[in-house]
Amino acid sequence: MSATNDRPVIFPLSNPLTRSEATPTDIDCWSEGRAIIGTGQFPPITRNGRPFTVDQTNNSYIFPGVALGIIAVKARRVNDRMFMAAARALADMSPALADPKANLLMPVGKLREVAITVARRVAIQAHDDGLVDEPLTDADIEARIDGKVWQPVYHDLCTS
Repeated sequence: MSATNDRPVIFPLSNPLTRSEATPTDIDCWSEGRAIIGTGQFPPITRNGRPFTVDQTNNSYIFPGVALGIIAVKARRVNDRMFMAAARALADMSPALADPKANLLMPVGKLREVAITVARRVAIQAHDDGLVDEPLTDADIEARIDGKVWQPVYHDLCTS
C-alpha cells in the first residue's frame, strides 16, 4: 500500500486483537508514518516520540452492518468475501471520493445509514455465496434488513 500511495488507508480487521491482520505499530513503521490507520482497541503507538491513538473504526463502521446483514438473511456462516463486501461498501461511501479534502469516513451521525448500506452488501454476498437457506431477491433482502433495524420511538412524557 505504501509503495503506491502517498497516504495509504489501512483498516485491518482486529477482533480479537490476537488475530489482527496487522498491528498499528507495524503499519506505522511499514508506511513510514504516512498511513491513516483504523483498528480495534490497540494501545496508543508512539510516533515521533509522542503517543498517538488509533481510531476504532471496525467497531462503529463495520461490525454493526456485518451483524445486521448476517442476522437479516440468517447466514449459516461468515466468510472472507462478506468482510470484503463490508469494506467495499464503507469505501464506496467515503466523502473523500467526491472531494479529496473531505473526511475519509462518513460522520458519526450517519452511522445508521452506514450500517444499513454495509448490511445490504454483506447480505447480498452471503446470498450469492450460498450461505442462506432460501433464494432471496434484492427486495427480499432489503425488506429483511429494514425489518431488523431498530427504530426508536419517543413518547411525549409532558402533559399540558
